[in-house]
Amino acid sequence: MKNWNRLLYLLAFIKFILPFFLQNPIYEPHRDELLYLAEGRHMAWGFMEVPPLLSVFAWLTHLFGDGFYWIKFWPSLFGALTFIITGKIILSLGGKSFALILAFLSFVLSGYLRVHYLFQPNFLEIFFWTMIAFSIIRYIQTTQNKWLYIFGISVGLGMMSKYSVAFFVTAILIGLLITKQRKIFTNKHFYYASLIALIIFLPNFVWQYNLHFPVVYHMKELQRTQLQYVSPVTFLVEQFTMQLPVFFIWLAGLLFVSFSSNAAPWRFLGWSYIIVLVLLLLGHGKGYYALGAYPVLYAFGSFYLEKLTSVRFKIWRYAFVIVSFLWSPIFVPIAIPIFIPEKLNAFYKKTHAEKTGALKWEDGKNHPLPQDFADMLSWEEMAKKMSKAYNTLDSNEKRMAILFCDNYGQAGAVNFYSPKYNLPQAYSDNASFLYWIPDSFHFDNLVLLTDDKNEMQHAFIKNFTSAVLFDSITTPYAREKGDLILVLKNGNADFKKMMIEKLEKDKRKTRMN
Repeated sequence: MKNWNRLLYLLAFIKFILPFFLQNPIYEPHRDELLYLAEGRHMAWGFMEVPPLLSVFAWLTHLFGDGFYWIKFWPSLFGALTFIITGKIILSLGGKSFALILAFLSFVLSGYLRVHYLFQPNFLEIFFWTMIAFSIIRYIQTTQNKWLYIFGISVGLGMMSKYSVAFFVTAILIGLLITKQRKIFTNKHFYYASLIALIIFLPNFVWQYNLHFPVVYHMKELQRTQLQYVSPVTFLVEQFTMQLPVFFIWLAGLLFVSFSSNAAPWRFLGWSYIIVLVLLLLGHGKGYYALGAYPVLYAFGSFYLEKLTSVRFKIWRYAFVIVSFLWSPIFVPIAIPIFIPEKLNAFYKKTHAEKTGALKWEDGKNHPLPQDFADMLSWEEMAKKMSKAYNTLDSNEKRMAILFCDNYGQAGAVNFYSPKYNLPQAYSDNASFLYWIPDSFHFDNLVLLTDDKNEMQHAFIKNFTSAVLFDSITTPYAREKGDLILVLKNGNADFKKMMIEKLEKDKRKTRMN
């Protein structure tokens, strides 16, 4: 066991450092990363999009200097920790080195390669989904009540990471209820642990309540703008395509826990997987929403395939590894941006990557790059040009000027690079940035960053004595390419009143009636 632990930690270390060597340095922080980093400067018990735990790591990133390494440190770290927990499940079942290697391949040749390099709540969600399953597995193996308390803590912290943890908790509980493991509900410590989970999550619930549940508004907007375009077929296909090189491992795990007579204690995991897929399908979830359900299946699949080939069929061990690696030259450039955009685009054309769905954006159309990669471009150009536009104002004009952005990516980028380009804070009425706009502020001049290509034709432009289209975003392949920068001077009282009323209306809209 000691030797297997050494191997486990060595593989976890490789898992941690690998993405830092893969991503091409031309790419900047992701659009969503800029939002979550901004939340670290506005600490609260909740945000419109997510619970507060990720903002703690954003705050730490700011404390350590906002370097690109620290932005990526946390998802890489929790990716390694999730792999360690997966390995611990394998070792607790009696698995050895080959099973650990298969599990390692599952983490570095699947969608986790991208998830564990983006500063988004998904890396925390996946970790806590895995911890929830691990704690129940260990309780069944040992009957020690401490694992129930670890379960409770994991649920509580998981809910403070992302609300979709509730889907997995529901699936796990139903899975336990309809199998012989239902006896867990007769243990009083299970309810004490559940109370701990509730206490941990309570501050966020109170925050949501006091603000009339803005998460409901956010989910409605998400449903309207994105999720309604996700078909059940696409969702199910993505369960394979986002893990194509290693899908046979989790599939083996699912079959093992669902049908093997030797896996009767773990039958609840098979039910849990099916139930969580059904819940996500009913909610029109995106394919990657289910990624948290797979580490435990990879653990059981790796264990099962190792056991299956321990005496007979040993040649299959080579086949499993070779087949997985044969996919890597095609899969890795889709999972993480290892080349500059031009080279990636040429690669996708050559390999017909559009057939995998990897190039399909939220608009349902194929584009030259995956949306995540296009969301990592143009941000510094944006901040630099906003600085130039702002500096066309004289000192008196600057005192009565604000920077305003159409979306959270733009505002997050301007604020992220503001120390470098000596910019004041940028505002936006999009996402949680809406909450950070003062209830009242005074301005005459507006430096506007907009993704509306027809902004200069709108009626409100006439409310300024001077309106200049200063520049636009030109970074090739960027999702924000073509965004406009306007310098608007001497806005009249009608515009200021209209803007304040609009912001008040937007804030009211986020509250559940």
